[in-house]
Amino acid sequence: MTDVRGVTEMPTVDLRADPDRLRDGLRAAGHDVGFFYLTGHGVAPDLVARVLDVSRRLFQLPQPDKDAVAMVRSPHFRGYTRLGGELTRGEVDWREQIDVGPQRAPIDGLDKSDYRWLQGPNQWPAALPDLPGIVAEWDAALSAVARTLLRHWAASLGSPADVFDAAFAEAPATLIKIIRYPGRAASAQGVGAHRDAGVLTLLLAEPGSTGLQVWRGGGAGGNEDHPDDGWIDVPPREGAFIVNIGELLEVATRGYLRATEHRVKLQGPARDRISVPYFFNPRLDAQIPVLSLPDMLAARARRVDDPSDPIFAVYGRNAWKSRLRAHPDVAAAHAYSAERLENR
Repeated sequence: MTDVRGVTEMPTVDLRADPDRLRDGLRAAGHDVGFFYLTGHGVAPDLVARVLDVSRRLFQLPQPDKDAVAMVRSPHFRGYTRLGGELTRGEVDWREQIDVGPQRAPIDGLDKSDYRWLQGPNQWPAALPDLPGIVAEWDAALSAVARTLLRHWAASLGSPADVFDAAFAEAPATLIKIIRYPGRAASAQGVGAHRDAGVLTLLLAEPGSTGLQVWRGGGAGGNEDHPDDGWIDVPPREGAFIVNIGELLEVATRGYLRATEHRVKLQGPARDRISVPYFFNPRLDAQIPVLSLPDMLAARARRVDDPSDPIFAVYGRNAWKSRLRAHPDVAAAHAYSAERLENR
């Protein structure tokens, strides 16, 4: 495979492969497609089962229990969002979810940048006392996988394996979403076409679920004009994560690794599906290093810029931009303004 336009299904990378083969596979998958299945990751099946079980129990709670931890109550964009309560590119996403980040005290500092508000305590449903512990285990397990992937990618592109380590030291701004897509939906848009704003995403999708699609053209642009036959289905595989590149990793690799546009389309059998994406991101104030590529790789690198969606060097500014757009109700409730974004 040399271009995502010729892809009919996602590649698979086995994290247990010998280092040379693993790095070749990661480099090819990240460059050709930007999406792949990851096997051999070492995350315990028991932990996977417990994450899916507590996720189902979360969405079975009475609506008042979920609304008690509504995101609009949190200045840190943490908590529960009702069906239709999030936007992608201004259009309603038909899903309900809870957003969880590292459990830390709010930040007083970072030059008073607005994005400092993205760090703070989570909101937990009182009826699920085991949820915080399970999420903490999940965060630790997937952080280890993500750090391993970044080290192998760096080495595969001719850089020191630890080149990204400093940006993720001390307080990485990871984000976990626990999502339910309803079987009977008011809209076909589970989540609209987008590219992930951070570094790296590892997705656990419930076996047997459907809806995730990757744009065959790669990159970004022209969402409203994408024909349906240009999308590739990415069904979950038992025991595998679905991994994709974020915009910051595309920038860090000068476009050699690509952040590919994707969406969730609600169609097919009327059954709910659970999805748990894990977004591995650096510290809010970190600036991801830009790698110097070997000439042969640099000649094949290609950045895809979207003038309507600028990518900032500091991760927190990208995250803040995304949160303001996705949750205007939260921004309004806490008097956050997008007008100051360019000056922060």
